[in-house]
Amino acid sequence: MEQIKIPAILSPALRKAGIDPVVVLRRAGFSPAFLADGEGMATPEQVVRLWAVIEGMAPDPAFALRLPLMIPPEKHHPASIAAQHARDFRDGLARFARYKLLCCGEEIGVEVRRGECLVSFDWPQIPGPLPPFFVDVVFSSTLELGRRGTRRDLRPLRVELARRRLPGGGHEAHYGCPVRWGARRNLLVFRAADLDLPFATYNAELLAMLGPQLEAELARRKSVRTVSEKVKWVVARSLEKGRVDMADIAREIGLGSRTLQRRIAEEGTTFRRLVDETRRELARRYLGQPSLALGEAAFLLGYEDPNSFFRAFSRWEGRTPGDWRAAQEA
Repeated sequence: MEQIKIPAILSPALRKAGIDPVVVLRRAGFSPAFLADGEGMATPEQVVRLWAVIEGMAPDPAFALRLPLMIPPEKHHPASIAAQHARDFRDGLARFARYKLLCCGEEIGVEVRRGECLVSFDWPQIPGPLPPFFVDVVFSSTLELGRRGTRRDLRPLRVELARRRLPGGGHEAHYGCPVRWGARRNLLVFRAADLDLPFATYNAELLAMLGPQLEAELARRKSVRTVSEKVKWVVARSLEKGRVDMADIAREIGLGSRTLQRRIAEEGTTFRRLVDETRRELARRYLGQPSLALGEAAFLLGYEDPNSFFRAFSRWEGRTPGDWRAAQEA
């Protein structure tokens, strides 16, 4: 399973906010010395658990929005530094989207249409809905990129969040724009004209130095991602639509069905096993959300009959979904 980087700067940022990073790491199942020697590597499941622990210890619902502001720019990853010293907001977003994968794993999308710039993101290693806390961190980081670069109080047109409304009005105050709660997807929306705002932090010499290094690292990273990992990511996005078909998955990845089958076999697995693994990983995550009913979890995993899900889960974990959830909550 592909692992995700946990930046070492997380510890001082939490400490600055009055949260003990040692307690966070221990509650999330890590050694207290996990980040002592620099960045750490964790599985997607561990990362989700880490963010959940931080969210649970947060002083208020808008804490995630302030977390990126607690990290000094000079402590940022080279990918973020390159974006910060771009020519303008358009160039900054493009570099942010291209290189962010190198430091945290998320994929950022930037789309311009009808006078609006839509910023979205996905986390390929994490199947299913993204943790709300992490959505806030990424969107706040993106907005802070624009504000620091332009040296203006840049405000989006709106923010769309795929979750229930949070109390306190902290999100509206932070973004300085309307927030649409319960949206279909998470979106940070700017005016298209904002893309042409110049960056006061523009540094051509620094970009000339960082660019080749980041491109080389990006090429190396893309070359090592397995076909199996790509399949599991696409499967996770397709499950709630119903039946998962190998031909459809192959088409989305850009391979023929036979080629996909051969590549998967070369990696020592099968399509059916990958679907099963994806469902198991998602099931554990969904059951970790107390507000999600077992029937809803079954639907999200692509089971028309909840009993089929119960049988599959009992095969994976040796106990029923209800018993497994109760054990986690004990």
